[in-house]
Amino acid sequence: MEENNQYDDRYLIAKRKVDDIKGFYSNLTSYILVNLILLFINLIYSPDYLWFYWPLLWWGLGVLFHGLKVFNCFPFFDKEWEKQKIKEFMDKEKSRNKKWQ
Repeated sequence: MEENNQYDDRYLIAKRKVDDIKGFYSNLTSYILVNLILLFINLIYSPDYLWFYWPLLWWGLGVLFHGLKVFNCFPFFDKEWEKQKIKEFMDKEKSRNKKWQ
């Protein structure tokens, strides 16, 4: 019975990861398509003033951070960091409670 629960947990984690990756690629596809359209609009209607790079830059930073998060490339704020911080706060709370007993 316990093996089924572990399998279910692993399946849910894997499914969540796949959904995150799909979300990233959807975001990346939208980024590319919309920015190509904005480039086209900019060059056709106001070629003297190039403004298309502003949304390209700021949305691009969002896509970059989204990708770093999805593919676990952040050197901090990952699951291990999160577990470590939770344990640290729990230990502090435990020692504080012992101090006042």
